[in-house]
Amino acid sequence: MNGSESSRANQTEAINDFGSYFLIAFMVLLIILTIVGNIFVITAILIYKPLRSVQNFFLISLALADLAVAIIVMPFHISNTVLGFWSFGEHFCDIWLTCDIMLCTASILNICAIALDRYFAIHDPINYASKRTTKRVMTMILIVWGLSAVISVPPLFGWSNTNDGTLYDYEFKTCHLTDEKGYVVYSACGSFYIPLLIMSFVYMKIFLATRQRLRRRAKASAASKMVLLKTKPKTVKAKLCEQNSDNSNDESMAQEGTSSTSRNTQPLVNGELHNETSNMAHFFEQKQKISLSKEKKAARTLGIIMGAFVFCWLPFFLVYIIMPFCTVCDVSGTYVEITVVIVGYVNSSLNPIIYTLFNVEFRKAFHFICQRHFGCNSAHKQYHFKKGQCAKL
Repeated sequence: MNGSESSRANQTEAINDFGSYFLIAFMVLLIILTIVGNIFVITAILIYKPLRSVQNFFLISLALADLAVAIIVMPFHISNTVLGFWSFGEHFCDIWLTCDIMLCTASILNICAIALDRYFAIHDPINYASKRTTKRVMTMILIVWGLSAVISVPPLFGWSNTNDGTLYDYEFKTCHLTDEKGYVVYSACGSFYIPLLIMSFVYMKIFLATRQRLRRRAKASAASKMVLLKTKPKTVKAKLCEQNSDNSNDESMAQEGTSSTSRNTQPLVNGELHNETSNMAHFFEQKQKISLSKEKKAARTLGIIMGAFVFCWLPFFLVYIIMPFCTVCDVSGTYVEITVVIVGYVNSSLNPIIYTLFNVEFRKAFHFICQRHFGCNSAHKQYHFKKGQCAKL
């Protein structure tokens, strides 16, 4: 998104030569990373069979929104900011700003939809597994894009503070969002603050459910271990008594021989019992460590998702909603506005990293694509594949 009203003079003064070169270099790098990352996500889901699941349709929708931000929105933002004026005409200005709002909103709402999908999958896994059909998921995705359109198009139909029905400023030749107070509140709430509340609630519930499940697993593991320790000695002792009974019925065996046999058998059985009990205890301990590691990783992933989302978008939406109501807070065309806008765009490059880096199947897909299309070393691929398998246990 582009911020509020700014003049050509302010923009020209704000961006010096060094700032222009740095901005161009950074934005070009950001565009490349965003395009490559999101194309990989889409390609991996389409060609790698284990990822062709219904829930990953949300990731495709998110990747398409972020990819469109990099292709349609970011390049023209560079031109508009560096030059200090809009050079692509009135009609394209309206189209560009509408796409800017719609695509950024679609990206945020897709993240919200992914959070809701995960919440339902954890809260009611059995029933939701049967309800999570292709039709249902596609309906949710259409709702996301429909809401994004509803939020973005009102300025084109007169909900703005301009009289000519366009977002293009003929006097200063600038292209900027309207700062009409009603629309600013409406779009800010629909695009960010309401999704933020939903995601905060959902991820908190997921975190609490994950922690509760971890505690149940710990108790169940401890109980199983105690049952093992109590029942196993009785089973072995019964076998020992049976063996001693058979020996006592053998009248041809001398008493000294019997005593010797009993003394030799007891340490052997105790040794076997100790080894089996130790092995089972070690098994439960390792299983518990793996479970604990998984739960901690899931909690860390949730924290990273929320942290990145808030870090990238909160500064922009704070500036966006404050400026129309604060007459002395004008930061139009300054580095403050430029920075909060660019940091918002950064989220589109972080999404494919966050949602795939912590997923074993996506890592396998990366090595599969690398091996198939770029001839990567097979041993390197096999190592990471095994590592992924171990991480998935």
